[in-house]
This record gives sequence, structure tokens and C-alpha cells, in this order.
Amino acid sequence: MATVDTNSLCPRISDFVERYAHETPCADAVVFENQRLSYGDLQGRVDTCARALVAAGIEKGDRVACLCTSRTEYWVTFLASASIGAVWLGLNPKYQEQELRYVLEDAKPKLLFAMGAFEGRDYAPLVRAFWAEYAFLDRVVSIADEILGASSFEAFLASGDVIEEGKLADCRAHVTSKDPALLVYTSGSTGRPKGALLSHYGLWFGAAVQNTHYLIDKPRLICAFPINHVACVSDLCCMVLAAGGTLVFQERFDVAEQMQAIESEKINLLAGVPTMLLMMLDHPEFGSHDLSSLELVIWGGAAAPVPLIERLRTLAPRLMNAFGMTETAANTTHTREGADLEELSETIGRPDPNMPCRIVDEAGEECALGERGELQFKGDYLLLEYLNNPEATRAAFTDDGWFKSGDLGFWRENGAISLVGRKSDMFKSGGYNVYPREIELHLETHPSIEMAAVVGVPDPLYQEVGAAFVIVKEGTDASLAESDLKAFCRDALANYKIPKHFSIVREMPMLPVGKVDKILLKRQATDRLAGGAMNLLARSNCMKLGARHEPGR
Repeated sequence: MATVDTNSLCPRISDFVERYAHETPCADAVVFENQRLSYGDLQGRVDTCARALVAAGIEKGDRVACLCTSRTEYWVTFLASASIGAVWLGLNPKYQEQELRYVLEDAKPKLLFAMGAFEGRDYAPLVRAFWAEYAFLDRVVSIADEILGASSFEAFLASGDVIEEGKLADCRAHVTSKDPALLVYTSGSTGRPKGALLSHYGLWFGAAVQNTHYLIDKPRLICAFPINHVACVSDLCCMVLAAGGTLVFQERFDVAEQMQAIESEKINLLAGVPTMLLMMLDHPEFGSHDLSSLELVIWGGAAAPVPLIERLRTLAPRLMNAFGMTETAANTTHTREGADLEELSETIGRPDPNMPCRIVDEAGEECALGERGELQFKGDYLLLEYLNNPEATRAAFTDDGWFKSGDLGFWRENGAISLVGRKSDMFKSGGYNVYPREIELHLETHPSIEMAAVVGVPDPLYQEVGAAFVIVKEGTDASLAESDLKAFCRDALANYKIPKHFSIVREMPMLPVGKVDKILLKRQATDRLAGGAMNLLARSNCMKLGARHEPGR
């Protein structure tokens, strides 16, 4: 694996547009529906948008928000904003009004790009209300659909004609690689979302590290993730940009559209969460498209069970599991080239040597092999701070500068790390620490179980006990009973780890990027217990994972 030269002059993430416009001006940079932009085209769009931002009074440090799907305008506004020192943030069209208000009121953007409508939802009344109510919001620009009173995207771009090249160059000259470029709000699975400020350096460095692992010269990749998530902007888009590759944008995750794009655009790198990959493998049209261009399939966000990994081996010659967080701006651990089933299914791989990692106990002492503790990372690539939240920023780091991830894991003898869950997921049962991921991994080895999620729920005797939610494989003949599942767990787990309650469910509640929403599961389980209804549901109610859920939408 190649190393990243951290001593060289660090570019700003937006500099890569100009670099490849010079080196490979005719190469595909962006594909969206019937639109195809070369790197030369992309530079023209970015420069035009940057001049318009300057003309609109956007200055270094100002926030620029974008309520949009994964499409060309998102990418152009991000790169243009970053290039002049503004801080860009994405808003998910799936957000409800309360969620949008929370982010807007915290970030206080000076300019908002917004879609007028998407999938039958009309955003115009809400956007106009924001514009009228928020004094910090100077201007609204509509994308794709008209919003009464707002400038169209085309008119906004034309407004930058008054800005000379010298003025634009001067604005860009004052932007450094350590300045913030991106504001990403955490998922909120452990409380109110916090706005993580990520630097140009963090985005560039993370992209460079990831490319040393992926080993694809010019990646061609589909991006259908929501633009408010670090996986979209950093893990995928910045990574591809830094390598001079091609981004194929899709506004929603649709399995049939993805397979068609893989074939027509010769996609060579497929990235997603395990749920998405499973949906592709189970789709009726799987096998009717030529997917032979795929060189690497990579997943993160959740562990993939062995049966899924075995099926993925028929899809691409190389498989990889990776781990990262919003605050790390990129994946920090990766499984090895040629990793076996055990490493791919039970670990998150090894920390990149450019991203120091340690695992410590509650006293802050480094853990021995097999000893469970918190993963911590160190480096200038980490988040700069949480916006408007100095207390949370201080709490996120140790006195000697290590970022506290909140993820619990342990070192294996081969140098890989196995995760056991979030600190917030762990619960105590009768005084014992219980790590849900350990139980989930065992349940997912059951021949009839597709997916499992375990949460802690109140118990009058043991304080907390486990409540397991499972999705049963379609077509399985096994008839599951609560006693069967407890017996299956008893063969491999200590008694205090065995869930006391089981439910078979049709699907799991998901966060926007495909992670199980355990906060909601815990609330559902607690409510059912209070009502005396936490028992094993009839197996006839079960359905295949993903039949109705589309992660990333």
C-alpha cells in the first residue's frame, strides 16, 4: 500500500478541479441523467458559480446551504463555495420541517440553494417561509423547479458576470488548506445533531488515504447518497475527484437504475451499505445486466454477514470493508487486499498508518489484545470543531489530542479491529456489560435469519436486558419460536447476554444512510413492554429486508 506524502504542499479540495481540467480536460467528471460534463466543463461551471457567490456577497467563513438531491448542482455549489472559503452544508430532501429548521437555525447560512419539488413534495412554501423568517438568510436560489421570488440557478450564475477574474483569484488566494470547507451534521442517533466542521486538508487527506487502499487509477462510481452525509461528499465524491475519476449522480437509490448505470457507464467501484448490496443481489433483474466492469465492492456503515459476502464474491474480484465517521472526514480503517471471510465479516480491518488509532479502557489506558475499549484517532485531518458548540468539541478530544469515537472494539492478533458497538449501545444487565453487536453477529449465523438488531430495555430485576429484532430470510422453511432462538444463543453466549425478548419484524427502521435506528428500536421495544406486547410475532408477518426500504433516500 502506498503512503500519503504529508510533507508536500497540501491542496484545497477544490484545487483538483483546475488540476484535472489542465491534465485531462476532456475526461468525464460528472454524469447526471442526459448531462455529461468533462473536467474542462466542470471547471467552467465551478468558476461561474464562484463568481456569482462573490457577487452575492458571500465571503470567507459564510455558510452556504443546499437543499437538493445527489445531482450536478450540488457538486458545483459545493466546489464553488469551498473554492472561495465559504462553508457548504447539504440538507436532505427527506428532512421534515423541524429537522430543516434545527440545522438552518444552527448554521445560519447566508444563501440557500433549494429544489422546488421532488417526488411529489413541494418545498416552495417551506423555503419561502424560511426566507421570510430568518434574517440571516439573504438570498434563495431555486434548483430545477421555480420557487416564487427566488432567483433561478441560471439567473444566479449569470449574475456573476460583473466579477472579474482578478477578484475571484484574490478571494481564492486567501483560502488555506486548514480552513473549513464542509459542515456535516451528525446523524443524531445519540442526541441532537452536531455540526462538524471539516477542513480542505481533512477532505484531501482522507481522499488520498482512501485511494491508496482502493488502487483504482480512475474510479468510476455511482453516488446516490443524500448530500447531507459525509459518505456522499467526502467518502465518495472527494475521493473520486482527488483521483480524477468520474461521478455518476443518481437522485435516489434505485437498484434497477444502478445496475443499468454500472453497465452503461462501466462503473468500476461500487460503494454502499450492506442493505443496498443485498437489495441488488436479490433484485429480479440481477443477472440480466453486464456488471463485469466492477473491480471493487466496498461497504461500510454496518457489518455484512458471511452469506452476503459469499454472494458478493460473484459480483467483483475485490471486496473491502471500511470504517469511518463524520468527524474523521473519511474511512480510517480498511480490510486487507484478499481478506478472508472472517476478516471481512467480523472486523473493520486495520487502521491506516497515516491515521493513528488506539483502543483505551475507561481509565484511558491502552487495551491489550482482545480487551474491549474505545477507538480513538489522532491527526490534523479530524474535524476542526463542532459549530457553535465548544463544550462538545472539548468533550470529543482527550487532553493529549485523541478524538474519542464512542465506538467500542478490540484488537485481534492479526492487527485488525473488531467492533462490538457504540458506547451508547452498550448496556448493563445484572452488573455485566453487554455488547449488542456480539449478539447480533451470532444471531445472523442462524440459517433462517437475514438480519438482527439488539437493544437494551428496562427490566425490574436486572436493570436492563436485551431485546432482539430479527428479519427472517424469505423462503426459509424453519419455524422460529422464542424458545428456539434462546436455545440457539445459549450454545454460544453467556446467559446474561441472551436476549430476553424477541420480535420478528418485516423491516428495520433505518437512518438515512442505511444504519439501523437503534434509538427508535429501543423506544418501540420499551413501549411494547409497557403494553405487554413484546413477544414473538407470527412468522407469516415477515418479509424480505429491503422490500419496502430504500436506504440513502
